[in-house]
Amino acid sequence: MHITPDIEQSDANGRVKLAKLILEHADIDYAIGAMVKVGCDPLRMQRFKKKKLTLKDEIEQLKSQVIPDITA
Repeated sequence: MHITPDIEQSDANGRVKLAKLILEHADIDYAIGAMVKVGCDPLRMQRFKKKKLTLKDEIEQLKSQVIPDITA
């Protein structure tokens, strides 16, 4: 099967975006852990948790587009 350069570029862009979202998700997770340790403002922590969940949804959606679903 031959894939056109446009599709390959789009796939590469999707993978880069996915990697960035995964890193941002991990950073927020680390920040939440630090907030818990120092006793940060609960409202601020709640906002970070909401952002983390939003990122998780974006990651899952992008994964379904970029990574083929191969069932055996």
